[in-house]
Amino acid sequence: RLTGRENLVLIGQLTHQPRSQLKARADELLEMFRLTRAADRPLAGFSGGMRRRLDLAASLVHRPSVLFLDEPTTGRDPRSRNDLWAMIRRLVGDGTTVLLTTQYLEEAEQLADSVAVIDEGRVIAKGTVADLKASLGATVIEVAFADPSTAAADGPAVRTAIEVIRALDAARLSPTGLTVREPSLDDVFLQLTGHTTAADIDPDLAPAGARR
Repeated sequence: RLTGRENLVLIGQLTHQPRSQLKARADELLEMFRLTRAADRPLAGFSGGMRRRLDLAASLVHRPSVLFLDEPTTGRDPRSRNDLWAMIRRLVGDGTTVLLTTQYLEEAEQLADSVAVIDEGRVIAKGTVADLKASLGATVIEVAFADPSTAAADGPAVRTAIEVIRALDAARLSPTGLTVREPSLDDVFLQLTGHTTAADIDPDLAPAGARR
C-alpha cells in the first residue's frame, strides 16, 4: 500500500526525474499542500480533500512548463482555496503557464492575466481583466426598489448617479437603495451572455466562503 510520499516518488520515477532528487521534491510538495503529517500514511486513509491535494501535488512533481487546472477549487473550503490561489501565483511567478477553467469569476479576476469568456461552448470575448471591464464603461450603478417589477418598468440608460437620480425623480420612483461601484467580471459575463454563471444560479456549486 503506497503512502503519500511513496506516491509522489513513484510519479517522479514515471516522469523520469533524477532519483537523487525525488524524496526532497516529494517532501517539498507535501509541505506545500499541508500533507506533511500524512506523508507516511497509506493512501487508503486519506480523506477526499487530502486526495485532491495529493493529486494536484503529483501533477507538479516534474515541474511542468504548462499546467491545466479544471475547476480546481470546486468544493474547497476557504483556507484550501486561498492556499491553492497562493500556489498558482507561485507557479506563475516561477515561469509556469497555468490554464485555469473556473465558474467563479472572482477567481479569474484574482488570478488571470488573460481571460476567455465561454458561453455554450463558444469563446464570446477575451482579453485582460481590465480590458473586459472597460468594455462596460467606468462605473456600474445599481438601483434597488421595494417592488422588483418597478425597475423593469422604467430602465433609463444612465451613466452617472446624477442622471439616475434625475430620471427617477422625473418618473416619480423612490428607490430603496443606490450603489455606485466599479464593474466586475460578473457584470461583464451578464452583459455578454444575458445570464449569470452556473455558480450564481445554483449556490451549491460555489465553493464554501464564496456562496451568495
